[in-house]
Amino acid sequence: MMQGYETQPYKVVKNYDMFELRYYPSVAMVQTESDTESGQNFRKLFQYISGSNESNLKIAMTTPVHMEKKGNKEKMAFVLPSSIEIPPEPQNKNVQIIQSKEAYFAAIGYGGYSTKSKSEYYTKILKENLNENKLKIQGDPILLGYNSPYKFFNRLNEIIIEVAY
Repeated sequence: MMQGYETQPYKVVKNYDMFELRYYPSVAMVQTESDTESGQNFRKLFQYISGSNESNLKIAMTTPVHMEKKGNKEKMAFVLPSSIEIPPEPQNKNVQIIQSKEAYFAAIGYGGYSTKSKSEYYTKILKENLNENKLKIQGDPILLGYNSPYKFFNRLNEIIIEVAY
């Protein structure tokens, strides 16, 4: 639990000097994608969990928030609480329910507010360490944010990258 929120489950498979290898089981998520400039992804997902869904169901916030950039597109996803067996359909056609695949990820953490330069720096360190440890990268970096923007101290961010294991 992070800040009293349900946190996406994972199992630490192996600890390395600079990162850890984790197994993530499949979970239900709500996801949206937009152009990098729009900055509306969080708002769309927050509206969904606030009741803008076919059941008008208010859904508890969880951690972490998944953020991914590819070219001029940004994806953001919230993990849905494990208590929700069948997620209600979103009212916004740009929001979708997905099931993540189970996979192994390498993870490196860092504190403070996440900036573009910090996420690039830690992504570079993680990739270098994966190469040194002969772990094959199978996916793009994903930024995990665990804290509300209003939390100023003891913040946690992570970069995860899917690996062959």
